[in-house]
Amino acid sequence: MNHDIPDEIASKLRRAARLEWWSIFWLLTIIAVMYFAMGSSQAMKTAWIEDALSLLPPILFLLARKFENKPATEKFPFGFHRVGSLAFLLGAGALTAMGGFLLYNAASALILQEHPTIGNAMIFGWDVWLGWLMVAALVYSVIPPVILGHMKKPLAHATMDKILFTDADMNAADWKTGLAGIAGIVGIGFGFWWADAAAAGLISFDILRDGLRNLRIAVAELLDGAPRELESADIHPIVGTLSEELRRRHPGHDVQVRETGRFVRANVVPTKGSELDSKEASKLVSGDQSWRLVALGRQLRELPEPSEDER
Repeated sequence: MNHDIPDEIASKLRRAARLEWWSIFWLLTIIAVMYFAMGSSQAMKTAWIEDALSLLPPILFLLARKFENKPATEKFPFGFHRVGSLAFLLGAGALTAMGGFLLYNAASALILQEHPTIGNAMIFGWDVWLGWLMVAALVYSVIPPVILGHMKKPLAHATMDKILFTDADMNAADWKTGLAGIAGIVGIGFGFWWADAAAAGLISFDILRDGLRNLRIAVAELLDGAPRELESADIHPIVGTLSEELRRRHPGHDVQVRETGRFVRANVVPTKGSELDSKEASKLVSGDQSWRLVALGRQLRELPEPSEDER
């Protein structure tokens, strides 16, 4: 079943897609610069991996946009709106796994007291400390994502796109990664061997925190949980507003609201009688499959219009 997106929202989604292509372009240049500048610094390696991970949300967003409005089929009778939810789960899972792995590496470096070294190199006849090149690379790695992140956030709110919001939030907060990495590099220059691993740990913790928060929201959505806010796992206000109005219009019925990608589905069912026991189910589905039918809902348009008194 297709759902027509308003022209204004469709326009914002097209703009978001253009920004995501720009994000991919700038991230590829950042990844290349960081790779050649990172040396043996743990903080630089962690920042580089985070930049590589930052490619995942824009790619998933573009893939979800390609499939979410495909028409329903016999195998997928409800359409493909939930492909965005699946993409969000994949991105959250990848962030969580990588954040945990990087945090383990940073903690191991601290426990084993690994002492990273940053040497010098001759550049155009000048003896240059390579740490300055690392700092310059980190500064460059911050500027494009932060600008793009602030441009994406209003579009994410308008389109209720969790992947886009996650991407925008990571981009807008990228300055923290850059600052932590710079602190680690400068710390090595002053002889604080632990500064590099500590900076890597801070960056890893930030990745892990984002991953766990997004994973919690993604799992709730795929388990038919009530629609959540973009910024948190709190229930979206649309649930209360919609449920209250539908219960007023259809007394004696309950309202079930769930999220389907950026869309919301509301099911209005009798307060009693929507769930079926095995005998009732066997009347509708014969054979050994009847146990799978646990409830019957009614589409909203099939419900009788409220009477004058109910209005």
